Amino acid sequence: MYCSTCGDERDFEQPPCRDGHGADCPERACTACGTAVLVGFPPPVEAGGTVRGPAVRDPAAGRPAPSARAAASDPSVPDRTSSQRAVA
Repeated sequence: MYCSTCGDERDFEQPPCRDGHGADCPERACTACGTAVLVGFPPPVEAGGTVRGPAVRDPAAGRPAPSARAAASDPSVPDRTSSQRAVA
């Protein structure tokens, strides 16, 4: 198997598995340098696990953008009317 650390083909061995996978452990270690790699498919996720995706901000929450909050709290920034905001 190719070792990216050694930059050449090397022998890999299966180290003792600390995660309880036993013989199905996907980890291998380069016998020359010890770099670890995962082989095969990742272990299946148990049912009922939480899948997290990207955070979505609710536009209906009415929170102003961070730059608008900063400008509102800065006394050196002049207050604009709604007509001035439209052309700015």
